[in-house]
Amino acid sequence: MAFVEDTVNAFVDYENIEVDHAATGPLAGLTMGVKDLFDVVGYPTGCGHPLKRQESEPRATTAPAIQALLDAGARFVGKTHMDELAFSLNGKNKHYGTPINAAAPDRIPGGSSSGSAAAVAAGLVDFAVGSDTGGSVRAPASYCGLVGLRPTQGRISLQGAMALAPSFDTVGWFARDIDTFARVGEVLLGEDRAPLGAAVHGVLPEEAIGQLTSAEAKRAFPPALGRIEQATGPLETVEMVEEGLTTWYWTFRIIQAYEALGVHGSWLSCRNPDLAPDVADRFNFGRRIRSEQAAGASEKRKEVRDRITALIGASGVLVIPTVPGPAPLLTTPPPALEGFRTRALELLCIAGLCGLPQLTLPLAEVEGAPLGVSLIGPAWSDRSLIELGRRIMAG
Repeated sequence: MAFVEDTVNAFVDYENIEVDHAATGPLAGLTMGVKDLFDVVGYPTGCGHPLKRQESEPRATTAPAIQALLDAGARFVGKTHMDELAFSLNGKNKHYGTPINAAAPDRIPGGSSSGSAAAVAAGLVDFAVGSDTGGSVRAPASYCGLVGLRPTQGRISLQGAMALAPSFDTVGWFARDIDTFARVGEVLLGEDRAPLGAAVHGVLPEEAIGQLTSAEAKRAFPPALGRIEQATGPLETVEMVEEGLTTWYWTFRIIQAYEALGVHGSWLSCRNPDLAPDVADRFNFGRRIRSEQAAGASEKRKEVRDRITALIGASGVLVIPTVPGPAPLLTTPPPALEGFRTRALELLCIAGLCGLPQLTLPLAEVEGAPLGVSLIGPAWSDRSLIELGRRIMAG
């Protein structure tokens, strides 16, 4: 169990083991949860599956990203639930249940960093660490009304963390407020190599509004854009992708599944674990991908990166809904959940394909539930992107 009363099923039921942290530092006084794919000394790394947990010995060392937070004074509270092998956006784990989304209890929390988002949204910790491959920080942040970041690819060490699709995997985190979020960012990110600068311009893709799933979501989006324009000036509306976002989605999905099977295929074949049907389907899809298909998708990825880089330049941010609408209801049937996931990934895949930082801010509300709005910035502009977020949230 965690070192706090777990009211939302956010934490894995490990035996409590104290983890040393610095008595002083920039994060002194803050508590954190850690997704159970990061190594923490004294704890197994369960990766969202009982068999992985059973096979894992207590770790002798802590993942460097987590150790940096401990060294900065943050206090570890517990390891948080996640979807099986991090291969889902929903937060529904057939083995451990579904963490409660405190911002919308009748809706899913999002995944795969479900427990981390749930713990922060419920106020059980000040911030929590997750990982983001396809959207596993950004989607739950949007669903739970939190600030979340997918950083520039490769900016934060993933040593001591379970891989899913290495060319997409990143370390991310959640907080309820932008100031706490920025404090964590100072520790994890260091200094920007390419800060945005003062004259930031915002770029609004025509396709973004078209991704919103309801009339109410489309009504909620413009007021959020107004808050952003107070910090960036008028947004420039552009056509982002001639061939449609579905093409980019399939580019992402092919590469992700191919890499995921490369990482986990041998373990799946040898151990034959009991997986949720949707997770199993994604690995099975990876088995059908030929190497030449993966190579073709990688070439297409370069085109996507070139297109977005040209649109935003060195001082622009792409402004999009983080996901197409509020979190789906817990009662949503599996086919509808999969359909929403596909539509969400059409937005979420943009930053992943390009390796760019994406900050999601809780700027809108639809049907009484949160909806995040995102800023995608140039590579290595993460800290200044967070500072832009601070100005927007203050406006």
